[in-house]
Amino acid sequence: MSIIVSKAWVLARMYEPDVTIVDCRFEMGQPDAGRKAYEEEHIPGAVYLDLEQDLSSPIREHGGRHPLPDPEQLSQTLAKLGITPETRVIVYDDQGGMNASRLWWLLSYLGHEQAHVMNEGFTAWKNANYPVTADQPIRVPASYTYSLRPEMLASMDEVRSASSNSEIIVIDSRDPRRYQGLEETMDKAAGHIPGAKNKFWKLLVEQDGKWIPSDRLAEHYKDFPADQEIIVYCGSGVSACPNFIGLKEAGYEKIKLYAGSWSDWISYPENPIATGEE
Repeated sequence: MSIIVSKAWVLARMYEPDVTIVDCRFEMGQPDAGRKAYEEEHIPGAVYLDLEQDLSSPIREHGGRHPLPDPEQLSQTLAKLGITPETRVIVYDDQGGMNASRLWWLLSYLGHEQAHVMNEGFTAWKNANYPVTADQPIRVPASYTYSLRPEMLASMDEVRSASSNSEIIVIDSRDPRRYQGLEETMDKAAGHIPGAKNKFWKLLVEQDGKWIPSDRLAEHYKDFPADQEIIVYCGSGVSACPNFIGLKEAGYEKIKLYAGSWSDWISYPENPIATGEE
């Protein structure tokens, strides 16, 4: 079963009792915009989770701009929404799948087996004349027991080692100009982790907002051997998640997320910085 599902697929299943739809719309620099958009209209039955309030923990010296939420806290958040490990969770946003992919990754990290990201996003849903509402559902709290999958996560020390190890591929998911160090719009230093290759996450999304089809993913990632371990990162561990999904859909298995990403890397003054292409 594909991780990325069509809006028609969602429409056909949205009222099934074991399905929960989660709205993850969020705009960087406008922290209230996503929730306000949800309150104005959303897919019927959808609940809302906020990137910074629900899907991240408070910023500290290390850990990046969007540190991973505490698993226990996240499991309690899910339980309050009536989500159990058996729930089929469908996530959407309106940011090309970036924020929805973050929740998908977190659910997978908790050991949740049935989670999907809706292709295209809310605007495409609305433009297709699919139903929308401002009504917020009443959810009956449940119990959520998680089983972490630490193999999905790369520590800073692992990344530091991987940066000088040709046997491990490190992928930078940011815009090429940020990767090359030509500009930096969000963090205190420009450049990239030495040895990292650039694969801008938005290359996974076509002009009409659809993810590139699965039969083109192998071509997209053809430079990376399928049997090598891959670590993906971005600015703060959010936009790397689409690349994690893309690689998984393309058949790669040894994938890890450096959750703190560039904003964590540069919080250690001793870490080297590279610029230009590699």
